[in-house]
Amino acid sequence: MSLTLRTISREQHLAYIQSLPAASHCQVPAWADVKTEWRSENLGWFDRNDQLVGAGLVLYRQLPKIKRYLAYLPEGPVINWYAPNLDEWMRPMLAHLRNQGAFSVKMGPPVVIRRWDAAAIKSGIQDPDVKRLRDVQATHIEPRAFEVSDRLRKMGWQQGEDGGAGFGDVQPRYVFQVPLANRSLDDVLKGFNQLWRRNIKKAEKAGVEVVQGGYEDLAEWQRLYEITAERDHFRPRPLSYFQRMWSVLNTEDPNRMRLYFARHEGENVAAATMLIVGGHVWYSYGASANHKREVRPSNAMQWRMLRDAYAMGATVYDLRGISDSLDETDHLFGLIQFKVGTGGEAVEYIGEWDFPLNKLLHKALDIYMSRR
Repeated sequence: MSLTLRTISREQHLAYIQSLPAASHCQVPAWADVKTEWRSENLGWFDRNDQLVGAGLVLYRQLPKIKRYLAYLPEGPVINWYAPNLDEWMRPMLAHLRNQGAFSVKMGPPVVIRRWDAAAIKSGIQDPDVKRLRDVQATHIEPRAFEVSDRLRKMGWQQGEDGGAGFGDVQPRYVFQVPLANRSLDDVLKGFNQLWRRNIKKAEKAGVEVVQGGYEDLAEWQRLYEITAERDHFRPRPLSYFQRMWSVLNTEDPNRMRLYFARHEGENVAAATMLIVGGHVWYSYGASANHKREVRPSNAMQWRMLRDAYAMGATVYDLRGISDSLDETDHLFGLIQFKVGTGGEAVEYIGEWDFPLNKLLHKALDIYMSRR
């Protein structure tokens, strides 16, 4: 099978994504409009019969002062990663990106290597000798993922430094997912731990209602999000980011992004954004007020979002990044504790990979990034 690669239109790219069961929201054409500080290009792989068989969204970030770029394919490209001839997919991509002025390529193959179910994670948390997820015996291991890693290494790709924290512009290596395929909603609820089920009931009794919002409610979302940022010590994105995200994603597909609020006595006390691509649904950003936590608005909201995902026919509800730390003193531990209560599973991807096309500039970028 000999493959060729060329720039494709956004329409071709979107049609290809829509023909698949799912793909990452970072690989839909409109994601380029969310990330306005990057230049973008849509790539297509074609087989001998000129059929489109793979696609990728590339984001280009220019180096200060020179016309050379870092080419980044977040959670992509969307190709057959298990193909034995993986080099035939990678070679034309690297040649094309080099011609475009890239000095280094970073990509995040959407390839899962390990999964841990909730019971395995809980036993890890209870074991004082276990500090990280990777110290726990995985419930499922994907042997083909090791082959993908080996093939990439042989081609000269380097595995990115894994912070394990899963935040910032670099995509998370560890995520938490609730599988929905071939399960009844009853099964899903039974998978929740007692605390979650109790909190969902508590919210119901207290009269918490969960509603969907629209573009005009993003300012209210921002208010709660900024309260959260102050409480949790992170730098919030501006309102304009979410307005742009809403506009461009929902112009591409009217059901790409949703906004939810949990209300108590007429007051919004929690909010979240949801992203949808095919059968994959993500809880992407969350926010909550500093008060009324006792009425458990976040649990009520997650349960509503999960039910909506299920009603859409989603195969997975993805709670996004987690740290791989199981140490109760770690500041990110609360996050995994909250997510593990849904009875889902921790999922490890093979991480991000770099290909230095110009070793000197690649090294300079490394130094520059480490000082930021």
